[in-house]
Amino acid sequence: MPVLNRAGRGRVAARACVLAATTCALSAGAALPQESPWIWNRPVLNFMGVPGIIDMPTAHSARDADIDVSLSILDGSRRLTGHFQITPRLSGVFRYANLDSYQGIDPYYDRSFDLRFLLHEETARMPAVTVGLQDFGGTGIYAGEYLVATKTFGRLRATTGLGWGRFAGRDGFDNPLGLFSDEFKTRPSGPSGVQGTGQLDAKQWFRGDAALFAGLQYAVNDRLTLSAEYSTDTYSNEEQYTSFEYRSPVNVGLSYRYSNSLSISGAWLHGSAVAAGLTYTFNPKTPNRYPGGFDRAPFPVTPRPPGSAADLGWTQLADADGILRDNMQRYLAIDDLLLEGFDVGPRSARISLRMGRQTAPAQVIGRVARMMTNNLPPSVERYDITLIDNNGLAVSTVTLTRSDLEELEHAPDGAWQSFARAKIVSAQDLPTVVDAAYPKASWRLGPYLEASYFDPESPIRLTFGAELSGRYEPAPGLVLQGALRQKLAGNAGDLPTSNSVLEHVRSDNARYADQDGITMPSLTAAKFFRPGEDVFGRITAGWFEPMFGGLSGEVLWKPVDSRLGLGLEINYAKQREYEQGFGFQSYDVWTGHASAYWQGDGGFAYQLDAGRYLAGDWGATLGIDRTFGNGISIGAFATLTDVSFDDFGEGSFDKGIRFDIPLSALTGQRTRASISRTIRPVQRDGGARLEVDGRLYEQVRDFQQPALQSDWGRFWR
Repeated sequence: MPVLNRAGRGRVAARACVLAATTCALSAGAALPQESPWIWNRPVLNFMGVPGIIDMPTAHSARDADIDVSLSILDGSRRLTGHFQITPRLSGVFRYANLDSYQGIDPYYDRSFDLRFLLHEETARMPAVTVGLQDFGGTGIYAGEYLVATKTFGRLRATTGLGWGRFAGRDGFDNPLGLFSDEFKTRPSGPSGVQGTGQLDAKQWFRGDAALFAGLQYAVNDRLTLSAEYSTDTYSNEEQYTSFEYRSPVNVGLSYRYSNSLSISGAWLHGSAVAAGLTYTFNPKTPNRYPGGFDRAPFPVTPRPPGSAADLGWTQLADADGILRDNMQRYLAIDDLLLEGFDVGPRSARISLRMGRQTAPAQVIGRVARMMTNNLPPSVERYDITLIDNNGLAVSTVTLTRSDLEELEHAPDGAWQSFARAKIVSAQDLPTVVDAAYPKASWRLGPYLEASYFDPESPIRLTFGAELSGRYEPAPGLVLQGALRQKLAGNAGDLPTSNSVLEHVRSDNARYADQDGITMPSLTAAKFFRPGEDVFGRITAGWFEPMFGGLSGEVLWKPVDSRLGLGLEINYAKQREYEQGFGFQSYDVWTGHASAYWQGDGGFAYQLDAGRYLAGDWGATLGIDRTFGNGISIGAFATLTDVSFDDFGEGSFDKGIRFDIPLSALTGQRTRASISRTIRPVQRDGGARLEVDGRLYEQVRDFQQPALQSDWGRFWR
């Protein structure tokens, strides 16, 4: 029998590990023990920030809507990763890595995106199976694809997978997909480096040699997990350009869940390096400590005495309408609601209002209806409640009856029954505007903070200063607003000079951010109106944003009961001077888009915009967002235009992720303020849109039937 040296024994042991894990993962005879669900209620994340063992991925998905933010530190590099479980099967990843002296650049920052899709959920006899793309839209440092299977045996989980690209760094063999086409046998060299960033080179996917990886995970309890894997990632890029040293394909590690939100992990990587990781997990579907908020209890429904509904004597009282109006105004103010219009008759009452600091339209309707039972005479049976948006635009009217409110307040299915009996129509015949409603004026003096994230040279850039802003509404739908700023500190102006071959409609933003004097970021006049039953309109003129001013017009067709909306926007835009006063530069452009909006199930919203962008390029933008019951919204977008990838420059095309987090979801306090951010890998000139405040769809959708229906569970709160 031949004697094996140390390397040979290592290869035999590693292959034995692969064989054992493969046998376990593909086993079809073992059922899941009953203890498995609570031990494995959430997968462990690997050092790439995705469900995995140590370096290699596993097949199980995170819980629907889980958001994982992880930091991994190892020799020569650090990775910050955001993982979002978009649907129960689909997840997306954004990764920002810092590598020491990579390709002679120190520090070197790299951005990449992943996608994972669960092909098959684990059953008693079959493993979970997932296919994944890693770093499919970045520089390609981490680029690879995989097909992985994972099977659970009580406290033990076994994983085996087939990998390409980075996952086929050692022990590779001919690609099995070569049986279907010779194109799969070789992996072409795709775009690399900064100029190749963002190019989706599908001709590389699942091409070239493949390799088998495997691993085992053992759950000591519901907090501690031990892991071992045979990794086919040789860290060739890191070994060539950083201090990382590769010695072995075997990794061992552990993960400890400190709490439901926080996990820590450690590992011995490739026989040479210690790695540490920290993961924070939260789920916007999970109620926080105060799911009902800190609002006071709503007024109860006031039941009518028998026979009182026939009493119309109140109609003969002097100034009965004014007394009732003033009473309603006082009640609404208790909930920070603003009365806009009021009419009352013997059998019906009409009221229009703004939500003030309230955030849930369905809850506002329920509270106002109960206030009306407290303040209006018993003979008033029908209540018409019209919602006015923040710009004075009447959107929809909800009709309720007092009899239904009295009957359903304590009914087990009162929320559903109240929605089924409510009538929701487009707001047309509005009540008389109350004298105190207009004019409206407000102002604010306070700090401002602007941030950009994850650009090629810095993980974050900040500008901080003081802002004076004001708003004036002389009449319904007419809005004058503006702001002045004084920068106090910041590094947003430290970006290098733009090398764009297109008009510098966005890539010169550092020159705008680098102004030390008082600037005027915006000064506009806008008119919002209703040209038809299902049609909304907007005209805005002035200095829209720090970089552009001009004239903007928009119309939106959005029936009150439809998930579909169609819009058209036309703008004349002229580039502003860097000092952001009243002056302009010579560049001007006509832009515009036709837009289609769709409200899907599960909180998903889809938007497609096609038209002309600021640099004169033509193309389209697709955006997908998911909004949860607490108002938190997470989405992504991508724009492709007739600008070539080379002319666009770094990033190849405009894309990014965005989120909006209402402060009410974090604090439970009554406020409409939110934290909104858009994160782009890089901001260039292609696919750039004009920024105009008050676009119609965002104002209208939350007050119409599809959104009200999904939120109607708050009606009785």
